[in-house]
Amino acid sequence: MARERSPASWLHPQTSVTRRITLLLLLWLLHFSSVYSDITDGNAEHLKREHSLIKPYQGVGTSSSSQWDFSGSTLVTSQYVRLTPDERSKQGSIWNTVPCYLKDWEMHVQFKIHGSGKKNLHGDGFAIWYTKERLHPGTVFGSSANFLGLAMFIDTYPNDEAPDRSFPYISAMVNNGSLPYDHGKDGRSTELGGCSVEIRNKDHDTYLAIRYSKGRLTIMVDVEDRNDWKECIDIGGVRLPTGYYFGASAATGDLSDNHDIISMKMYQLMVEHTPEEDNQDWTKIEPSVSLLKSPKDNIDDPTGNFRSTPLTGWKVFLLLLCALLGIVVCAVVGAVVFQKRQERNKRFY
Repeated sequence: MARERSPASWLHPQTSVTRRITLLLLLWLLHFSSVYSDITDGNAEHLKREHSLIKPYQGVGTSSSSQWDFSGSTLVTSQYVRLTPDERSKQGSIWNTVPCYLKDWEMHVQFKIHGSGKKNLHGDGFAIWYTKERLHPGTVFGSSANFLGLAMFIDTYPNDEAPDRSFPYISAMVNNGSLPYDHGKDGRSTELGGCSVEIRNKDHDTYLAIRYSKGRLTIMVDVEDRNDWKECIDIGGVRLPTGYYFGASAATGDLSDNHDIISMKMYQLMVEHTPEEDNQDWTKIEPSVSLLKSPKDNIDDPTGNFRSTPLTGWKVFLLLLCALLGIVVCAVVGAVVFQKRQERNKRFY
């Protein structure tokens, strides 16, 4: 009959060194992976309903009590908010009427772009905004080109027709009002980064997640409706004020598409700040980005990789995982060698 292992044997120095090291490393690794998770779990207690657009879209309208207002060709139904129909020369937008004073947040946008146009015969796309002004029609996907704040562009038509970029293309821009978005060049000179994604005429909805926390902007996409998020943009040194408005707008020109917003869900991120940060007047911050190089240099290469993308949380996590595996292997080898020496020494007594 096999002898039952006693609890004390776990602490025996000759048999437990490897297990203790492995256990501690695994516990630390699990904690680290939870810290670097890229997407919120959608916990309802962090959902900010005053900044969220959710079916059946109650609170949408032009009354003084409405939390969302719309303009142009926007059509609000019980299932979606259509910014533009699949018709030429249309503009539409929908804007939150409540200014956002969250310092750290994450916005999930569920959307659908579809139409009868074939490859490269559709357009133009839509944008998600966090800006000082709202309901300002203009030439940039239905809104003003000289904005203050943050814009995410989902561009479906290549105006520039450069061979090194495929469309649809998602990009981001931070503006203090001094730089107009160059629609003719697809915003290349002012973009912070971007990625190409296949999002048109899907049989399912597609998703965009925008996170801003402690000066870092991260944009991720889920185009297969599998909760499988892919990183599109991740950049630090971004400064955004509080008190701006969230919105969405779209436009069509000679080519067209249906641009539908199904939901915009805002989550508050629970992040600790230094006393200096807490005492700062965040409403006075000027939108800006601290880059090592000009945004004009942030052009993706022919392989689709963004040259200026820094190490992200998951990349750091993978590097540390490889390092930890190396440490575990060394610890195991060292423990085995130590135990063999101990056993060999015993034979001489």
